Amino acid sequence: MQHPRLALVPGEPAGIGPELVARLAQKPREDCKLVAFADPDTLIAAAAALGLPLRLLPEDARPHAAGDLCLREVRNAASVAFGRADPRNARAVIDALEGAARGCLDGHFDGLVTGPVHKATINAGGIPYTGTTELLARQAGTDVVMMLANPTVRVALATTHLPLRAVADAIQPAMLERTLRILHDALRTSFGIQAPCIAVLGLNPHAGEDGHLGREELDVIAPVLEKMRAQGMHLRGPLPADTAFLPAKLREFDAVLAMYHDQGLPVLKFSGFEQAVNLTLGLPYPRVAVDHGTALELAGKGIADPSSLFAAVSICARMARSEIAA
Repeated sequence: MQHPRLALVPGEPAGIGPELVARLAQKPREDCKLVAFADPDTLIAAAAALGLPLRLLPEDARPHAAGDLCLREVRNAASVAFGRADPRNARAVIDALEGAARGCLDGHFDGLVTGPVHKATINAGGIPYTGTTELLARQAGTDVVMMLANPTVRVALATTHLPLRAVADAIQPAMLERTLRILHDALRTSFGIQAPCIAVLGLNPHAGEDGHLGREELDVIAPVLEKMRAQGMHLRGPLPADTAFLPAKLREFDAVLAMYHDQGLPVLKFSGFEQAVNLTLGLPYPRVAVDHGTALELAGKGIADPSSLFAAVSICARMARSEIAA
């Protein structure tokens, strides 16, 4: 099978994204073809700060040596000082993300890998921005689901960045059904799991304790699960969150659907933060992001851990191959 073509966006130019990309370029990929959407001067400076070779090639070239990286230029407006984010470069960050995603929508690329973005700097640059997931969903015109994964567990989220007091009102039947369909379809098409088993957590402690600790499980979650089981989905729950992540139980599930951000993600990050990645399910193409921030305080020092970016590329390549095969 032909290697999938992946678009790669380093993210905030003053953060650790460019140096992680320079590290990634040190070993030619055998599972995919990478094209970075970035400013060449920033990548070269990042590689120089780490003492690494970097040779930027046209996007249709074939890398064959350590440090080779194919590039589509997206020039920054201002020179970059590592560790100091500049709002003048916000437009370049957004242009890189939108251009790479457009290439996926057009079929020129088979998947998208994104580095960390500094939200405050983009907004300070005069561009309204709530997150890359929202940007990509709006551009593609699709509903999406956030899922984080590491070698131990996959955790999808019914709600994402909501105040805790707003979560219960957000757990509605239509939303929950839509989320489960997107998750189920992604496990089949992007991960090649023909009959995925999904663990669905309850919202309340002890999954509501038969209504004594809340009725969301009885009134909303359980009826949705029954409806979707009748349609052939293999769903377990609603399960108490405090025991669902026990290793023996996790081996029975292909993914866990948590009701809110801090219900599932602390467990995932504790079990393997360095290898964790952030996936956007529901897009017409695979998108995998690193699960860490811009780490401005580490930029240019050569001490940032590249494990999450390496994992993101490997997972995106596997997902792209699975979708091509499907």
